[in-house]
Formats: sequence, C-alpha cells, structure tokens
Amino acid sequence: QVPLVESGGGSVQAGDSLSLSCTTSDRSGIYDMGWYRQAPGKEREVVAIISWTGDRIIYADSVKGRFTISRDNTKRAVTLQMNRLKVEDTGRYHCYAATQQGSWGQGTKVTVSS
Repeated sequence: QVPLVESGGGSVQAGDSLSLSCTTSDRSGIYDMGWYRQAPGKEREVVAIISWTGDRIIYADSVKGRFTISRDNTKRAVTLQMNRLKVEDTGRYHCYAATQQGSWGQGTKVTVSS
C-alpha cells in the first residue's frame, strides 16, 4: 500500500465547481489511480479511474460530461475537476491507487446543497 492524501473538498451550491487533489509520497510505483465516493447510507462507488499513462479513463455514467480526471506523474498527483455539481454528488470522496493490495485515502467530504 501507498499513502494517499486528498484535499479540496467543501460545501458548495448546486451548479458550482470543485477540484479534488490526491497526492502520494510513493515515488516508484506504477499504477492506475482514481476516485470513489460514498454517500451517506450508500455503498462506495467508482467515480473515475485513470491509467498510469492517462490513455485509459473510465467515468461513472452519472458524472460523464461534468467531471474530468487527470494526473501528473511527476508530482505523483491525480486531480478530479467537478463541474455543474448536483446535490446527488454529495459524499465522501476517496482517492484510490491500484497497488497490489489497493490503497485508499482517508477521503475528503463534498457537500452540494440546492
């Protein structure tokens, strides 16, 4: 496992934007990274995944066209740009790294109000 630290969550109004960032101090591993979220009372779900080279990206249908995932391997960082946020985007967003056993960050809270 590798340490992952998220930042950028907050409380916004529907229609606003937020950018989440995740960094790791690991400097040697090569792995896909992404974001999952968990809303209160619901299962954790995938939001977006990006491959090491960035040529393969997967988005949840619910965020396609609104969210953009990107990564900077020189900074060991992955970013989730979230636009046109909806109330249903509310949840705790966790960074994920597809290491051998899977690595998770503690999460950052996103609250979208109407």
